[in-house]
Amino acid sequence: MCQYHASTKNWKLACEVISRLQAEGYEAFLVGGCVRDHLLGVPSFECDVATEAPPQKLIQLFGHHCKPVGIEFGVVLVAKDGMDVDVATYRTETGYADHRHPSHVKFGTRSQDAQRRDFTINALYWDPFRDVIYDDVGGRDDLGKRILRAVGNPDKRFEEDALRVLRGLRFAASFGFSIEPLTWNALCRHAEDLKLLSAERIYEELTRGFISNPARFLELLDQSGALTVLLPEVAALKGVAQPPEYHPEGDVFTHTKLVLEKLPPHPSTTLVFAALFHDLGKPATRVLGPDRIAFPNHDKVGAEMADTICQRLKFPKAQREHIVEMVRRHMMFISIRDMRPAKRARFLATPTIDEEIELHRADCLASHGNLENYEFARAELQKMRENSGGQQPLPEPLINGHDLRDELKIPPGPIYRKILDSVLDAQLEGRISNREQALALAQELAQKAS
Repeated sequence: MCQYHASTKNWKLACEVISRLQAEGYEAFLVGGCVRDHLLGVPSFECDVATEAPPQKLIQLFGHHCKPVGIEFGVVLVAKDGMDVDVATYRTETGYADHRHPSHVKFGTRSQDAQRRDFTINALYWDPFRDVIYDDVGGRDDLGKRILRAVGNPDKRFEEDALRVLRGLRFAASFGFSIEPLTWNALCRHAEDLKLLSAERIYEELTRGFISNPARFLELLDQSGALTVLLPEVAALKGVAQPPEYHPEGDVFTHTKLVLEKLPPHPSTTLVFAALFHDLGKPATRVLGPDRIAFPNHDKVGAEMADTICQRLKFPKAQREHIVEMVRRHMMFISIRDMRPAKRARFLATPTIDEEIELHRADCLASHGNLENYEFARAELQKMRENSGGQQPLPEPLINGHDLRDELKIPPGPIYRKILDSVLDAQLEGRISNREQALALAQELAQKAS
């Protein structure tokens, strides 16, 4: 009975597809990541099926549930009840002119299908009903030895699809595997080919790698040469010395890697990239004084650099804005205990504050180790949330821009933000408590500015 991974979203549908194909007399197996994860005893987030049935037969069998998303490559998508499974016909492939898509596809046997796959640990075929695993490439042995090995000729595998360079580094980091020497050497030779890939594919693979095991993934990116190709701004942190009294751990790159190590397990995309980018501005702002090294405004310069990278790699807009803001604000924790109560309240009320506090914690642990500001920030935020019943920490502003325009007839312009910020500060500090007082203060501020 097909029971394994009942918690995996598409597991039930994959079993239905395999059962139907086998009933029709065709070979059909689970393949790839879900088989690997099953043998490793870890949760699986993908469920693919491989079969000898030709695509047209798949369309015939699954009817309106079947979508020919990659039928030229023998791949269809079976979708039902909110689940979807890729079903691929056994095939051989040749001629990868664009380092991604094969120019020629020919349907074949399971053994031939295994030979086109990227790594041996992903070339295993499992019949979940009979609980039999078919292995034509030594993948089970490599799993047992915790080794990542390319199927067949490593150079050919990376020539076929340059993204396999990043996939290999991600698998090694995620599972704690070593990379077989011939595979490693070929991977390094093809790191430069990553330039040929679309930004969207690079973004997706980098994100998955950094979330899985941030520090190890960064280390492998660096050692393989892929870091210089994809994130030269991060590679430039190597050798940038810091003041030892604040950073006994070493240069900026070493510090950044340690920050990644100190993040909670499986951090969010925004947190891990804010940590990776938080000191990007240091090489450009480094100043050597008579007594110490300083990096004036490196937070602002780093935020601009982070924005450029996120745009280059096509980060979603909301992610990009959060990452940039976290980099820009990461130094403000130094003065949090000296802030006026209103300014501190507004600082702690930002939507990204929980992740910013985690970033500050990791930043401290990766350098001087002093967590006093971290503990203070957490306590103040908790106090604010308790006072607001667990809702938005800041109270609703007493007035807004419409009030300045319609009630006070103040011409729109940059002055609006200054007035509204000052009025909110007064509200937070208890100097005003109602709309009439807020309007009076706004009027006074506008007159002073005119």
